[in-house]
Amino acid sequence: MEDDNEQSAIEDFLQILEEHRKNCEQQGKYVEAEIAKNRLDELKEHEEKRREDAMKARQIADMLGVEEAHLLEFKQFNLNWDKKMEQYEQKATEQIQRMKQKHETQLKTYLADLVKKQKKPKFSTELLNYRKVEEHLVKSKDYGEAHKTKEKADELEAIETERWMKQRLKDMNRSEQQFKDKKNQELVALEKRLQTGREEEKKQRKFQLERLIQKYQNTKKELEAQQNLERINRYKQTSARFRGGKTRTPTKAKAVK
Repeated sequence: MEDDNEQSAIEDFLQILEEHRKNCEQQGKYVEAEIAKNRLDELKEHEEKRREDAMKARQIADMLGVEEAHLLEFKQFNLNWDKKMEQYEQKATEQIQRMKQKHETQLKTYLADLVKKQKKPKFSTELLNYRKVEEHLVKSKDYGEAHKTKEKADELEAIETERWMKQRLKDMNRSEQQFKDKKNQELVALEKRLQTGREEEKKQRKFQLERLIQKYQNTKKELEAQQNLERINRYKQTSARFRGGKTRTPTKAKAVK
């Protein structure tokens, strides 16, 4: 409101000074007319300079406002995405830990089942024959030969039992490793899915960042175009307002960088 009042007062004063100049000219008071003319030109020059400075200051403030708004939006964008990625990594870690714990539990259950399913060793025909002979000798009360046969059978049974235990341990180790390999494949598959999700999040962040930058560039270009048009219109208005008087030749409008 103060600017409008000041502008109106200046225009009224210029109008009064212009009428005074014309009156002096009509009355032949050329010295006074020259003084009025010079004063009128000086005031017009000053007024044009004041308006131009005010417009430049306002346009710079508008451009700085756009820059500041973009920086704030960019900062908030990064904060939001950093938080989102932090939450993603936290959930990913939790999923991996849950799967590892599940696999540990499953392995214990699997090994316990293997132990339960263990069968007695299957002895050779030779050993079974020794036992039959031993039994026959005992029934015949031939304890001497029965003792000898038992020693041979016991020795052979110990050998075959040890061989069976080693093979059984080997089989269990192989089964355990196969189980671990299978579960490890599940873990690797989960990690790949999580990595794919991670890459998708990064692509989405890049895409949204490009949109944010494009939005800023479009806003800046639009404001520059509006400011250039405003300068052109002001020069036209100034020329029309002060037509016939001495005015400063306006410089070519330049876009605010």
